[in-house]
Amino acid sequence: MSDLEAVSLRLEARGYRVTPPRRAVIAAVLQQAGHFSVEDLLHRCRGAGRATVFRTIRLLTELGVVCRVLLDDGSLHYRLSHRPQHHHHLVCTGCGKVQDLDDCAVSDLVRELSGSSGYEIEGHWLEFYGHCSACRSEVLAGVSS
Repeated sequence: MSDLEAVSLRLEARGYRVTPPRRAVIAAVLQQAGHFSVEDLLHRCRGAGRATVFRTIRLLTELGVVCRVLLDDGSLHYRLSHRPQHHHHLVCTGCGKVQDLDDCAVSDLVRELSGSSGYEIEGHWLEFYGHCSACRSEVLAGVSS
């Protein structure tokens, strides 16, 4: 079974119709190598309306097929999720590379914050920004020459 068929079946199992435009959006998402924006998908899926693209991305996020990535310029991007469970990202401000973090190290902080604030915290989203080793090497090579 292809990834497209598997995702389509998961959506149908939740009661969502997989129309041709929605199928086109799913196919475009599954072909992405790195992070992408909704605008990128709109250009690739000419037959799908803006609302269809946004709704499909929301559903794919809920299913854990994609995850949100907030870039350092404030733009919201998505990427295929290699970890369907909750996770965070390292984002390189040099080349734009995005890397998953293996665990959520802020769980204790979230519990403390919930207790001290009285909020029932339902979720959080955390990105770390910096330069990957390749970009740091380029900067160091430029300094030494």
